[in-house]
Amino acid sequence: MNTSTRTEQVFLILTALVDRPRHGYGIVQEVARLSDGQMKLKVGTLYGALDRLTGEGLLAPDRDEIEGGRLRRYYRLTEQGAAALAEDAERLASHAALATRRLRERGIPLPGKLGTAGGAA
Repeated sequence: MNTSTRTEQVFLILTALVDRPRHGYGIVQEVARLSDGQMKLKVGTLYGALDRLTGEGLLAPDRDEIEGGRLRRYYRLTEQGAAALAEDAERLASHAALATRRLRERGIPLPGKLGTAGGAA
């Protein structure tokens, strides 16, 4: 998948797997936590994305476990996935810094952390 076509959902799915492998529901919970509840992944969207990302080599199945009588497949971020995430993070940070600078130049107030001296520049 071309870097410019990865969605915010995919970015957050990859981010959710940086620290450890997770199963589908664990990914949904971590994405919600990382996005302060703003991103609520639907199961169909998640598993479609997991299949795509696995096919692209960005994720790999880690293990299967039975939990509460249900089979849970855990996914992990691959080295290729970590590199793609790092590239996306750099690109998005650069774009955010550009937008923030241009908004400040225009005198448009920025909300929250962006509006403080310690925010993105």
